[in-house]
Amino acid sequence: MTYLETTPDAHPDYRDEKKNRIASFASDEEFRALSVAWRAAALERKYMNNFSWLGRPMIQLPMDAMAMQEIIAAVKPDLIIETGVAHGGSVLLSASMLELLGHGEVLGIDIDIRPHNRQAIEAHPLAKRITLIEGSSVADDVVAKVKEVAAGKSKVLVFLDSNHTHEHVLAELNAYAGLVSVGSYCVVFDTFVEDLPDDYVWADRPWGKGNNPKTAIWEWMKSHPEFEIDRSVEDRLLITSAPDGFLRRIA
Repeated sequence: MTYLETTPDAHPDYRDEKKNRIASFASDEEFRALSVAWRAAALERKYMNNFSWLGRPMIQLPMDAMAMQEIIAAVKPDLIIETGVAHGGSVLLSASMLELLGHGEVLGIDIDIRPHNRQAIEAHPLAKRITLIEGSSVADDVVAKVKEVAAGKSKVLVFLDSNHTHEHVLAELNAYAGLVSVGSYCVVFDTFVEDLPDDYVWADRPWGKGNNPKTAIWEWMKSHPEFEIDRSVEDRLLITSAPDGFLRRIA
């Protein structure tokens, strides 16, 4: 089933009307161009740094946060693996959804979990659903720990949002996408780097056009037919940091 089919609404008429409207966005070039232009302007102004989840900063576009909670509600995962913890807002979003669902845990992985962020996350009422792992998400020992936790879990969901270079994201996909259960997702954030204007300059960042999460996805997908890019998510959001980044396991 597609993302749209896994998130049914209360009444069939409403569901079908919404499905048709979202499908029309796929070919609405004017609307999509506006969304792309707005996203670039938002990045320049650090718009995505304005938000929080249950008291912790969450560096995400609000539209992506909406997609995350819808996907979690649809998949009902036993385990959510997240690379990139930062201030902790994203892992708390995942933990709060799992708390509402009544089961599941979150593994948050970051190469540098600052002491004040760790303290705040571990003191949070939802800390019981969160385990933090400090280290590179592609280091052998970290990958081994994650696979040990994932063993035996029937439903696994993955969010990749750490180092955004092609090489690193490709290594993360090779390490973690195989843990994703059929019907669930591996969501790769910040693929929009590839779509920024040619003259956009990244300050103190190693990634850019030709070297980013989207280029890693394009390479990885060539040899992984068990996944598909679910563009129904992108068509629903239009403004997202993850175009081509919602990967659904189909086999």
